[in-house]
Amino acid sequence: MKELQRRTTAFAVILSVGLLVSPRALAQAAGDVPAAPAVEDLVARALVRSPTVAALQARLAAARQRISPAGAPMDPMLEVMVQTIDAPWAPNRTMSMGQVSYTQPLFYPGKRGARRAAAAAEADLRGVEVGELQRRLGVEVRSVYARLYAIDREVQILRAARELADLFQATAASRYAAGVGEQEGMIKAQIAASRLAERRTDLEADRAMDVAMLNRLLDQPGDTPLGPVAGLPDSVALPEGVVERAQVNASAVAVGKAAIAAAERRLQSERLETRPNFLVGAGLGSTFMPEAAITLRFGVELPVFRGQRQAPAIEAAREDVASANADLRATRASVSAEAAGLLARFRRDGEQVILYREAIVPQTAVALDAARASYLAGRGDFSTVLEDFNGWLDARVGLARREAARYVTWSEIDALAGDPADGRQGGAP
Repeated sequence: MKELQRRTTAFAVILSVGLLVSPRALAQAAGDVPAAPAVEDLVARALVRSPTVAALQARLAAARQRISPAGAPMDPMLEVMVQTIDAPWAPNRTMSMGQVSYTQPLFYPGKRGARRAAAAAEADLRGVEVGELQRRLGVEVRSVYARLYAIDREVQILRAARELADLFQATAASRYAAGVGEQEGMIKAQIAASRLAERRTDLEADRAMDVAMLNRLLDQPGDTPLGPVAGLPDSVALPEGVVERAQVNASAVAVGKAAIAAAERRLQSERLETRPNFLVGAGLGSTFMPEAAITLRFGVELPVFRGQRQAPAIEAAREDVASANADLRATRASVSAEAAGLLARFRRDGEQVILYREAIVPQTAVALDAARASYLAGRGDFSTVLEDFNGWLDARVGLARREAARYVTWSEIDALAGDPADGRQGGAP
């Protein structure tokens, strides 16, 4: 009788572990391994270390360096001329002379500014692309972190479940030895324990792969260890008008707008390229008599090959503008649909988390407790106990996965519709 009371007490304690103990306490119970850093610390680290972000930032810096050269004036030309009349050399003849001249090509008014504006628009496009990549990177880090939370939580639940399975096995063995139970119950308890070990092995492999993925995002060796993820930030209520906000704040929309601006600047620059450039110059020389000679020069380009060069370039720039506008319309439609879908998913995830916490998890604990009590009293069979045990286990694992899914959905919505001016790049809620 005392042994039965001891096992019943242990059974209740394990149920409480699965139901009431916080994830952080469970992570600490796993050993002295330090918990994983907070997710926003990892996001900040990824933004600093990411080679992909560094590559785009280098392209942005290069694009900014091209703004000034794009509008730089053309280089002048310095000429030295010797002119002789009669052959092969008659320096004393009239009109034989030497001269030094300076020639400066000049752009048509507005060309230099248009070229600089086009280069600046390209740099702005690169800058918006950096922001979009940073938001995507933040979502990736948070998604992996959420998966690790669900895995670590499931590992802790499996540890409690293994203790329950051991209790089941001991109970079934005691009943079988006393002649009041079947051998089947003891064997099924052993199978349940083996299944838990199988599941634990799969989780360890999944965790190793997710940690390697996170290390890639953090630009550190793939085998760098990560402590248990103790919990996720609490999500907050989303702002009103998520779909409308996404139309304005989505980084993909910002990229589309910048692409249109860059295409329009290129078109404006190409149109000005049809205007002729000028040439001015002056020279100072002397005959060999000697007699001073001054030369003034003015020239205008003749657009003889404009139809072969500028006209196709202008038409190509027009097509780029049309393409950029069409891309932006498609992006707006895609963003609107994505925001609406994410909003529906977030609401569903939130409702499911509440359902698990307030109903499914406690109900499965009560059902398992009742099934085991009936089995000990000789009124039920062991199959019912195992069925309710699996329900108890799946409920707790399901809650962790729903919590992770809700956080990932929040992160995606925040990256899509969050205000880019707040400096968080989809930061913690």
